[in-house]
Amino acid sequence: MFKEDYHVLGIMSGTSLDGMDVAELFFRLRNGKWEYRIAATRTYSFPTDLLEKLRLCVGFEPTEYEALDHIFSAFSADCIEQFLTEFGIDTLDAICMHGHTVKHDPHLGFTLQIGFQKSYYESLNVPLVCDFRAQDVKLGGQGAPLVPIGDQLLFGDFTYCLNLGGFSNISFQHNLHRIAFDISPVNTVLNHYVQPLNWAFDRDGLLARTGTVHLELLNALNALKFYTLKAPKSLGVEFVRGEILPLIDTFELEIPDKLCTFIEHIAIQLKLVLADRTGSILVTGGGAYHIFLMERLRHHVPQMEWVVPNDALVGFKEALIFGFLGVKRLRNEINILASVTGASKDHVGGRIL
Repeated sequence: MFKEDYHVLGIMSGTSLDGMDVAELFFRLRNGKWEYRIAATRTYSFPTDLLEKLRLCVGFEPTEYEALDHIFSAFSADCIEQFLTEFGIDTLDAICMHGHTVKHDPHLGFTLQIGFQKSYYESLNVPLVCDFRAQDVKLGGQGAPLVPIGDQLLFGDFTYCLNLGGFSNISFQHNLHRIAFDISPVNTVLNHYVQPLNWAFDRDGLLARTGTVHLELLNALNALKFYTLKAPKSLGVEFVRGEILPLIDTFELEIPDKLCTFIEHIAIQLKLVLADRTGSILVTGGGAYHIFLMERLRHHVPQMEWVVPNDALVGFKEALIFGFLGVKRLRNEINILASVTGASKDHVGGRIL
């Protein structure tokens, strides 16, 4: 008989490179329904040298990925130790970690997340649940998105769940199945174009707001092949570096105009995937704080009830759900849905180290 109460850490490092999110989480199963509580939270910034490696690692050689894996694992373990000490946490059921995606080519049957070198975590004396994507790709799936089962079981009262992070992705119920897919890049592109200004991001979209939409670029972006594909489908930084950035850079535009145009592109692509443009949509991820982006989303889909929750859920929802995926793995229960990823079957993903 499985227990019904769990105390875990959920750890997420996303493609927007904002840092490593760590959340102390409590889950309870009551009368067949899961409940959650987010307790302590902290985001740890990447050291400059590690950040640069993560930005540039798409073209690394295998030996370079191996070296980066050790660096990232050491950083992850250090963040966990700091977190446990700061918040006085001494008992856990598991540490549930997404790792960091450095290469994602599911159409080639390949995905790579780093950060799971066991030796760096042994002193913690806590099971590490990790590497959730690899098995799904082996089963013919996209390996992404993995969050929707959490959307279904923890946030099923909302019509849609939207995450605005490095990429935008959405999940919803359709014909008794959970459907989810990546929509477009978001912060991977927006943050890229403010780096020359030595900004981590365009706070509130103040710079983007001063720009003008360039219609030729907007039309070219909207015409990219990815947007004609049917779900399941997922995106990686390869798409950004291989298609998005080269396309934008063919136009000699000022930074505000690039930002403004791409934000309009994000909003239009979201509008196109919302089959039912009424109901409620839960918005989380860093993009939920981008005031200008949220204004454009509301402009394009005014009938929707847009719900931006409290800061803990906005910033740590993905860490929360990877904690939940880890709990499901501990219970040997399905935590990855074939209707979402396109795998040959629903399955139990993740390794326990």
